[in-house]
Amino acid sequence: MMKKTLSYSLCLSLLASGCSIAKPNSVSTRSSDSPSSTDGKQSVTNNITSSLQDQIEQISRDAKGRVGVAVTAIETGESVALNGKQQFPMQSVYKFPIGMAVLYQVDRGVLSLEQKVRVTKKDFVTARQHSPIRDNHPQGVELSVLDLLQFMVSESDGTACDVLLGLVGGPEFVTKYLRNLGVNDIVVANTEKELGQDPRAQYRNWATPEAMVTLLRALHSGRGLEKRSLALLLRLMTQTPTGSQRIKGLLLKGTVVAHKTGSSRTVNGLTSATNDVGLVTLPNGRHLAIAVFVSDSKADDSTREKVIARVARAAWDSWSGQTHK
Repeated sequence: MMKKTLSYSLCLSLLASGCSIAKPNSVSTRSSDSPSSTDGKQSVTNNITSSLQDQIEQISRDAKGRVGVAVTAIETGESVALNGKQQFPMQSVYKFPIGMAVLYQVDRGVLSLEQKVRVTKKDFVTARQHSPIRDNHPQGVELSVLDLLQFMVSESDGTACDVLLGLVGGPEFVTKYLRNLGVNDIVVANTEKELGQDPRAQYRNWATPEAMVTLLRALHSGRGLEKRSLALLLRLMTQTPTGSQRIKGLLLKGTVVAHKTGSSRTVNGLTSATNDVGLVTLPNGRHLAIAVFVSDSKADDSTREKVIARVARAAWDSWSGQTHK
């Protein structure tokens, strides 16, 4: 069983004020430079985003499917997107907004991190879905809300997700919470168990890459959560062992990445979702908000993950000033 308490202390270097992002149709770039910027500075910025756009388009072809990308350099507002307004199935990425909604209820005093919750057999997700709680406690177990959060966010446990969804009032509450944050193109519609029972349900739980970056920037700037809850969620997203070959795959060892992955099964050679979204801290102390969705892909596991890793590395190289060695 997970430890019952976690330290709330976290270096809040991930936090900074938010900036507006680009809103492209298919592929788009934007700089936050004002009209008074020098022509030289504008030219350099345009060259960076144009080059990154070309790289992302090229990389995406290897997925043999549909790829959605949105990346924003938070401190400058420079953005690049590919299919940024298209809808992509989130799979377990949706545990990130669910986690925010749970902690919002904690901030309001509706829930307590220390309160105990009984998890029973009827709460378990299907056998083919990921759930360490089910596997380690086949007869059920009593866990705190904090334990459940750690299982859901860091371990991507489907059972923990459904229990927490029930505590906050279901998918409808999470979607309402997102709307109140001004995030309109993320929809949480089903429980994990429902996702496991009906393959079509994953397409009803969708996000656009742009909307996911908007939510990541809200998290980064501290909107929607108290500081203590914000620090906890960032800690859980940074500590997750999942997706080591996705956003983190080609970045320098030790890079701080607070992220959430999502994956579907492969059926008849087609994989509906291979995703990763997160906040990346650059060597210069600045930050990237990045969302990459690979959908309906015929490529193998390694190739799909490498597409995400290469997109993240290209963005890193563009805005950190560092390149492959």
